[in-house]
Amino acid sequence: MWNAIADHIRQVTGAPLGSLRQRPVGGGSINQGYALTDERHAYFVKLNQAARVAMFEAEALGLRQMAATHTIRVPQPLCWGTADGSAYLVLEWLDFGYGTHRSWAEMGRNLAAMHRVTSDRGFGWDLDNTIGSTPQPNPWTASWVDFWAEHRIGYQLHLAKKRGGHFPEGDRLLDAIPKLLQGHDPQPSLVHGDLWSGNAAVTQLEEPVIFDPATYFGDREVDLAMTELFGSFPNDFYRAYNEAFPLEPGYAQRKTLYNLYHILNHFNLFGSGYEGQARRMMEGLLRLA
Repeated sequence: MWNAIADHIRQVTGAPLGSLRQRPVGGGSINQGYALTDERHAYFVKLNQAARVAMFEAEALGLRQMAATHTIRVPQPLCWGTADGSAYLVLEWLDFGYGTHRSWAEMGRNLAAMHRVTSDRGFGWDLDNTIGSTPQPNPWTASWVDFWAEHRIGYQLHLAKKRGGHFPEGDRLLDAIPKLLQGHDPQPSLVHGDLWSGNAAVTQLEEPVIFDPATYFGDREVDLAMTELFGSFPNDFYRAYNEAFPLEPGYAQRKTLYNLYHILNHFNLFGSGYEGQARRMMEGLLRLA
């Protein structure tokens, strides 16, 4: 497998690679991660089952679309494919450092700039992709309310029911989404889609970088909401973002609705430990509707 991956890297980069060594590194809870190095080159390689190659392709294309905006740093995807029963994705290697006030403020400004990139096709994306390893449908949809109700909350509730989840508030919440989003008319912004603190960093050159996306065109607030879900980003990030692209009134209420998607997804990925949290979020939203 590693020889096939090395050959693919040589084909796409033209780099005269020497004898490559691989060592395990953190790859998250979904994939295995490896550093692949020789004396002069380093790459980050993700591995999963061969059937997951479409997941890696969608991730690579999402990274390329974000990179094409020239707004925020992302790791360059080099190649992907299958070898010996495994799917792989090869990314450039980035050395992470420690964020400063300046670098986190730059992260906020850069993300705001990416969010100004819009689509005239509505909400969605050219491909379905994944959120973690959960399928994420992205059909182009004119209405943000319809997109969020059907292809985000409704889809996760459908999966949760198949897993045996008990969410009696689910149908009422879906009916309440138009009221919860009433008066909010967001533009379809290019979003990262899975922007928690584990998917953002600062390089040793103090460049802010985001990675592991679940890209689509949606309400930019979904990214801001998730930055607050599992531990917030530094205050410099939010201050700079709001100076560059101020959030609209009502964000605090919508934030819970947007983060419910991720908590339902965590239930579907990791089990019943997230059921109570999801139900409490639904109950709180229904009190607001």
